[in-house]
This record gives sequence, structure tokens and C-alpha cells, in this order.
Amino acid sequence: MSNKLVIIPAFNEAGCIVNTVNDIIENAPDFDYVIINDCSRDDTYKLCLENGFNVVSLPINSGIGAAVQTGYLYAKRYGYEYAIQVDGDGQHDAAFLGTMARYMEEHNTGMLIGSRYIEKQGFQSSGLRRFGIKYFTLLIKILTGKKITDPTSGMRMVGRDIIEYFAEEYPKDYPEPETAVTIVKRGWSVEEIPVVMKERQAGTSSISPKRSIYYMIKVSLACIIAAMSS
Repeated sequence: MSNKLVIIPAFNEAGCIVNTVNDIIENAPDFDYVIINDCSRDDTYKLCLENGFNVVSLPINSGIGAAVQTGYLYAKRYGYEYAIQVDGDGQHDAAFLGTMARYMEEHNTGMLIGSRYIEKQGFQSSGLRRFGIKYFTLLIKILTGKKITDPTSGMRMVGRDIIEYFAEEYPKDYPEPETAVTIVKRGWSVEEIPVVMKERQAGTSSISPKRSIYYMIKVSLACIIAAMSS
């Protein structure tokens, strides 16, 4: 058993879940993994069982926050020292996991975010999403004094203390910017290193253009509240 866990939240990721897990097995062999199947309506769970993957299946669709928090509960229960989220859509490259783990160990970092915007290589996301990312970079800077270039990146590694915290407290929706604010305000360090991300291999993002305004307002308010209450 490794002391490092990959948490893979998955909702309707039948088109890419097999490749995502195989990428971890081949390119990050010193990591364990757990798939949190968020009551997918497609063949995600079936494919996990057919391939013998380590999977926890939620009984109802609970959203990305609950799925990721389930992963942190798993990490806490089984005593992992490090946990990292890797999205089930194939965008995150497992080849960077070892580099991130070594950085965490050498620098004693609370949270380490894999950022596509430090060296600006690979897939850079849509224009609308890049605008939102720049907006949240500015908002987080105002609220915490910390510049985070990729605040919506789901590729983030944390140590044991934050695993235990997230197992108890984690936002339900769109958690990345809010949790970054919370971690900084609670006195943990947040750092970034460059990674290369890929385009989604299959399926569609849960944040559609129509939901973008709702997303911006909801997450902005959540960040402000987190900054005031932490």
C-alpha cells in the first residue's frame, strides 16, 4: 500500500475513465487510487467493475464536492499521507504526479496546485473559462494576498492535515476557488508548479456557458464568506 492516494471523481465518464486509470497505473505506479462514481447514468460503474478498478459508488448523484469529499474520507480512513484529485475526464496527466509528490515532501507544502498557466503549455481552456480563471485569480489575491494562477485547477495535492480537514469540511459545488481561499486564510501554505493539461477526452463539462454567470456569482460569494469566516 502506498502513502499517496489519487482521488478520481467520476460522473458519466464512460468515454475516458479507463484511459484515466490506466494512465495512473502506468505513469504513477507508486500511487494508489480510488474512483468515486457519483451515481453515473452511463457505463462508468460497469467499466470500473469489468476492469477490476478500485471504485466507491455513491447511491445518489451528490455533486463534485461530495464526490471529492468522499475521496478524502477514504484517504483519512486508510491513513494516506498525501491525496491528489485527478479528474475522470482525462485532462490531468499522471506523469506529473510524482513530481508533485516530491515537491510536497521537500517543501512541506499544505496544498500544491498543478497550474497550466505558469509555463502556458498544453491545452489552455476556452476563452470564456480563461476569463473566469483570471477573475478568480484577482478575487483570491484581493481576499488573501496570495496569487494563484490556476485557481479552478482540480489537480491539487494536499497533506495529512488538510486531508483530515477536508474529510470534515468541503464545499458542495465548484469547490476549487473556495477551498484555496479557506486553506490560505487558515494559515496553510498554497503553492503551484507547472503542469501540462490535455483536452477533455470525452463527454462535456458540467459548467456550460449558460451556467457560467451562476458559477461566477455563487463561487464569488462562497470565496468572500470563506475569507470572512476562516
